Amino acid sequence: MSDKSSTCNEKVFDEFFKSHAKLLRNYVYYKFGDLDQAEDIVQDSFIKLWNNCSKVNLDKAKSYVYTVATNLGISITRHQKVRFKYKDYVTQRKTDINQESPEFIMLEKEYMEKFKNAIAALPERQREVFLLSRIDKKTYREIAELSGVSVKAIEKLMHKALVALRKTIGNI
Repeated sequence: MSDKSSTCNEKVFDEFFKSHAKLLRNYVYYKFGDLDQAEDIVQDSFIKLWNNCSKVNLDKAKSYVYTVATNLGISITRHQKVRFKYKDYVTQRKTDINQESPEFIMLEKEYMEKFKNAIAALPERQREVFLLSRIDKKTYREIAELSGVSVKAIEKLMHKALVALRKTIGNI
């Protein structure tokens, strides 16, 4: 293993971190529902990778940090019940109060609250797949690779999530 492809090389590690940290954070956030916790888990995962860099090849590093992050999240979740907070990822339209009626603004806020609650009520795997697809714009294949399941399983989870959301709030 050459130094230029080793996770122990600071430049290689830094590039790896920059290219994977945000998606890993989103993945952990969607899976466990706490943004601050997700950021801590990502940091801990990359620290663990750095501490074990001589044992983890660059081609296995992505799988390694996802596995470490998932295991850390599971450990934390065993000790606390997580309530999903979606507010940081809801892209709310900027409304111009002068052009839109107060009734419209009120209805929009009510709808966004209903939407957030509907997403929060989804089972963990469905919520995770829905957010990775709709917020991070990941393909089913990319989500399947992240989750370690087949594309067909992701399609089924997405279908179930959409059915549940439609039942709760109507067509999306």
